[in-house]
Amino acid sequence: MCGRYAVTLPPEMMAQLFQLLNTLPMMPRYNVAPTQPVAAIWEEGGRREGHFARWGLVPRWVKDPREFPLLINARAESMREKPAFRDALKHGRCVVPASGYYEWHTGPDKKKRPYYITRADGEPMALAGLYATWSGPEGEEVDSVATIIVPANRQLSVVHDRMPAILIGRQQIDDWLNVREVRADDAAQMALPLEDGVLKFHPVSTRVNSARDDDPGLIVEVTEEKPEPVVAKAKKVVGGGGGQMDLF
Repeated sequence: MCGRYAVTLPPEMMAQLFQLLNTLPMMPRYNVAPTQPVAAIWEEGGRREGHFARWGLVPRWVKDPREFPLLINARAESMREKPAFRDALKHGRCVVPASGYYEWHTGPDKKKRPYYITRADGEPMALAGLYATWSGPEGEEVDSVATIIVPANRQLSVVHDRMPAILIGRQQIDDWLNVREVRADDAAQMALPLEDGVLKFHPVSTRVNSARDDDPGLIVEVTEEKPEPVVAKAKKVVGGGGGQMDLF
């Protein structure tokens, strides 16, 4: 899963790169964590704008967000069927800009070591995401997002068995955000692992484990042994389903 990332784009550059009609006032962030406000881009009525939204999707139909599980990621393989995501895939697709993201590799000694992953060409990332606006009983509204994850490609599988769905190129970003003309099934086909070589990664300090740390030193490479490949384990199925987690 992708549970931490960095976004260091200046507001003006973000507006230019993603063709926004507005500019978000934001400082560089090096350790964005779940439940925090994040920058997200979506279109409404043909207007593409940046918004601040809670990282952790709350579907429109939730009665009490305090009793709802934290959904920071949506699996591409099941998002079309899961109640928590399928409506957002049709009407609430968004892009979450990032400079890079962190992933933790569990080594033979069972210790988790963080790695910082970026595009090899140095360009910003456009993470494919889903958003929803929850309306409360007192008229309050909360925008929230989840990023989409896919199976890792061969290159990234040495760190983790999952990776974010990353959109490449203006056309792919335009199609993902165009919920008026691009159907959910067609958009879902864009949520795929990147080819080997598009990304690069290096080990970083375990200080990133604490969301309280947020400084440029977190993305600096540290000396570390090369990780061994991750072997995905089959999930054990208990019972016949029907519980709350069937939503996800």
